[in-house]
Amino acid sequence: MMNRKKLIAIALFLLTGTGVFAQSQAGQLKLKKYVTYFNSIDTEVVKNFVPNAQAFDWLAQNVPLLDCPDEVLEQNYYYRWWSFRKHLVKTPEGFIFTEFIEPVKHAGKYNSISCALGHHIYEGRWLKNTDYLKEYIDFWLYHADVGQTKQRFHQFSSWLDDAVYQNYLVTPDLAHLKRILPALDADYAKWEKERQLNSGLFWQFDVKDGMEESVSGSRKDQNRRPTISSYMYGNAKALASIADLTGDKALVQKYKGKASQLKKLVQDSLWDSKDNFFKTKHPDGSYASAREAIGFVPWDFDLPADQPIYAKAWDQLLDTAGFNAPWGLTTAERREPTFRTRGTGHSCEWDGALWPFASSQTLKGLANLLTNYKNHGKMTSKVFYDELHKYAKSHQKNGKPYLGEYQDEKNGEWLKGDNPRSSFYNHSTFCDLVINDLIGIKPRADHAIGFYPLIPEGQWAWFSLDNISSHGKTLKVVWDKTGKKYKKGKGLYIYADGKEIYRAASLKPAVIQLNK
Repeated sequence: MMNRKKLIAIALFLLTGTGVFAQSQAGQLKLKKYVTYFNSIDTEVVKNFVPNAQAFDWLAQNVPLLDCPDEVLEQNYYYRWWSFRKHLVKTPEGFIFTEFIEPVKHAGKYNSISCALGHHIYEGRWLKNTDYLKEYIDFWLYHADVGQTKQRFHQFSSWLDDAVYQNYLVTPDLAHLKRILPALDADYAKWEKERQLNSGLFWQFDVKDGMEESVSGSRKDQNRRPTISSYMYGNAKALASIADLTGDKALVQKYKGKASQLKKLVQDSLWDSKDNFFKTKHPDGSYASAREAIGFVPWDFDLPADQPIYAKAWDQLLDTAGFNAPWGLTTAERREPTFRTRGTGHSCEWDGALWPFASSQTLKGLANLLTNYKNHGKMTSKVFYDELHKYAKSHQKNGKPYLGEYQDEKNGEWLKGDNPRSSFYNHSTFCDLVINDLIGIKPRADHAIGFYPLIPEGQWAWFSLDNISSHGKTLKVVWDKTGKKYKKGKGLYIYADGKEIYRAASLKPAVIQLNK
């Protein structure tokens, strides 16, 4: 027997025909189709908080619903949400998201690993239920290292503070920020004690960046890598913003100063003007020989100045001797003499193979360049779209949806083979890239949202994204160039809690006030 709410929903669907509510129902029918398919190809060896049998109900309640003409991108969008849900674990110390679906030896309590923590928060910030991320953040700040023989939180580099602030912008919870700010402040100081050099830059082993066996890396040398200094810059910027929200003026100035110093140091010390790229610098002062995808990470946090010389680094994205490969963006430039020579399958090679972790970082940096900068070099929204589509297409194995650890750049073979630990590898973002970057929903600290789409002109004649959380409201974005798809009129429509709040004839950037 159907419950009363479902009966009412069906009745409204039949009555409203082509209205906004009917479109929402169509979105759930599409979700049901995808979930049914994904469930049918899954043996479900591991069941966590939301098993496959409950996947549709949980996803329908929690995730934005996408309808678009790019079937490859759309299917993978839902596949990634379906996979992300598998990693939600309820522990005695709150909810967490795992990285591996099966237990691994190097994990901490409850199979927790901090390497992709920032990715998890960026992706999970779009969930309706905000308790999952709050408890996950609390776990790492207060519980992860308790009772452990070695530290787990700092087992890997992290952009936690930045991710916490970005999560706040989607669903503001000032009380939670105030409560955790002292712990975030103390954690930043701990990173400074452990990894900051006298110069002010940060150093890291490549394995502690989660990027072992890289061209420029080492497990012994204190290399100044663009990753960790960029992360700490992003964290400092975020802490200044959080402190401003909580009214701590002294802390605002403290972290603004740190961010300013790191910005200058990264530009002055890690920019190789010969190769026009941000590179690892070794303890002897020499630059690493190769350009690596980690050189794009500074743009993840808008660190580089808006100058043509820095934008030139992105030219390598178009070059087949650079990072451009048939199946995606490589982790080292393909002209590098030692490209893909550090072993396959038995180790984690970051010397050229494709890693979703790196792909999502590079795509986020490219989106920031196109959205937040005036100097784009050769980069366009079409470059972003094409690479995002390629990234989506790479999520396959034997003709079926699949997400693993890393891939061959020429043929898309997953290099861990059939190793069970590789399946559903939760080590990157995808849905966030669609919502925040391609469609361009930009959360803000004020009671508004930014809309900065990177959909190339003429690429999509229609799309809709429904069930988007923002400032306690549910948003829906509808684009219908001809008005024939959704039958609500031509152009762009944005709704908040079912009420139209914005209309435009084209997909142009805008800042849209939310009704209070």
